[in-house]
Amino acid sequence: MKQRMDILSSWMKENKIDVSFITSTENVFYLSSFHSDPNERLLGLAVFQDADPFLVCPKMEIEDAKNAGWNGDIIGYTDIENPWTMINDAIVTRLSTVNKIAIEKEHMNVERYEAVKELYPHASMVSAEEKLRTLRMVKSEEELAIIKEATALADFAIETGCAAIAEGKTELEVLATIEYELKKKGVNEMSFSTMVLTGKNGASPHGTPGMTKIKKGDLVLFDLGVVWKGYCSDITRTVAYGEINEKQKEIYDTVLKAQLAAIAACKPGAKASEVDLAARKIIADAGYGDYFPHRLGHGLGISVHEYPSLTETNDLLLQEGMVYTIEPGIYVPGVAGVRIEDDLVLTKDGAIPLTQFPKELQTIK
Repeated sequence: MKQRMDILSSWMKENKIDVSFITSTENVFYLSSFHSDPNERLLGLAVFQDADPFLVCPKMEIEDAKNAGWNGDIIGYTDIENPWTMINDAIVTRLSTVNKIAIEKEHMNVERYEAVKELYPHASMVSAEEKLRTLRMVKSEEELAIIKEATALADFAIETGCAAIAEGKTELEVLATIEYELKKKGVNEMSFSTMVLTGKNGASPHGTPGMTKIKKGDLVLFDLGVVWKGYCSDITRTVAYGEINEKQKEIYDTVLKAQLAAIAACKPGAKASEVDLAARKIIADAGYGDYFPHRLGHGLGISVHEYPSLTETNDLLLQEGMVYTIEPGIYVPGVAGVRIEDDLVLTKDGAIPLTQFPKELQTIK
């Protein structure tokens, strides 16, 4: 954690930033090891060029912060106290003047922005997002080890879901089985709302599971992930329940071919746009271009959707150590939806899938 803080402090010196006030759950965790989502209450981490940082959290979470490994100063406040007065007191003991402040502009709400401006009306506000995104984009060995554990649990979840498929079971019944079995393995939280979509429901990329019953001849789409030790996984698999028709097979085979082509295009120095287009061209050439409406993938780590987006317009160069998803899909309303998604880490030799559940079409009898 100290190394991350030191990098941020060096960036602040280069850009003449007096204080960075970080308020998102994810970035506070990244820099402090303390993970908290206090809802409407303020969470913050103040970082300086040379002075000691301090953490801001509800008073009832002080012990949690210490237990997480934070050994710096903590400003704990109750529900009847104004944390901004306390924050200002802590800052003025560290700085004589505040001329430039870095904040997460995409995260800080207007009320909190105005509170900062009231304290420091003459200070300019700059964005901390770009620096923090690039810091988080390349994973350390410690982060990668945790993500591998999270992806193994995602594989287990897909295996559990496949085993739960049966004639007449509803999407929600299968979903409940998956999450129950994960709870037994110590998973407290999913990365996002688990999706189990059967038949025509799979043609909605972000569909909502319900009481639709699974029947023979359906494709069943699973999209899920877990939060494990503060890091996320994200996997999608589409399986067949019984024999499916030729159109469904064609769609599946096209998505699989596109995904494998995109993975093969992943090399250090390759453009994100080139990877996206490797998949998109295959889908378009097969006549399904209009049915692939989303980006190819996204970064993965503390958040399930991290920087960068893998799109056909993003010329960011891929770097060794990046972790991201590759998830092409085809969604034909009234027919079927297929998505295949893996979590990958980029090495000097190319992308290595961390999710291991088979991608060749699995037929559940």
